Amino acid sequence: MNKHTIWLNVLLIMLSINTAFATQWQLDNDNSQLNFISTKKTHVSEIHQFKRLDGTIDDSGNVIITIDLASIDTKIAVRDERMTTFLFDVASYPTAVLKATIDPETIDAIAEGASSELVVDATLALHGQSVPLTLDVVVTRLVGAKLSVVSVKPVLLNVADFSLVAGVEKLRELANLPSISHTVPVSFYLNFGLK
Repeated sequence: MNKHTIWLNVLLIMLSINTAFATQWQLDNDNSQLNFISTKKTHVSEIHQFKRLDGTIDDSGNVIITIDLASIDTKIAVRDERMTTFLFDVASYPTAVLKATIDPETIDAIAEGASSELVVDATLALHGQSVPLTLDVVVTRLVGAKLSVVSVKPVLLNVADFSLVAGVEKLRELANLPSISHTVPVSFYLNFGLK
């Protein structure tokens, strides 16, 4: 094997490695949002968010989003504390994890500035329970090697599916409320950049 052949092989290996890494996407927490709505007393709704998210989309299209439940922000400190303690029980379950798969060829085919609407099968692990979900999202290729994934419509979660009914009832008692809805709409705007 001559020098030219060796260098050619090295170059091809490096190009294949660069191509693989080029499809590794890292969540940009500062430019992402995950919001949910709680409804109390039948007609009073409020928007809350989680402030710390981590996530990746790997070269096979596997999506993993980790939500730090202690980062909940309801704009009321005592409510945040109650939710982390009595609802989420962050001492035992510090995170929620969403897993899904998006066809990497579909992502690669999106031109810069263009979007594609996708239906994605996912699983949400929360409070010791894993529940299948269907997500309607728009994936947009942004300028500067960035990708956004946005919910087309809210995802409706039922607290009973995650064994959170007792926690919701505890919050209701502590706040002296007649009711807190067991259905929680969740929406998100997630930005990713190349690793």
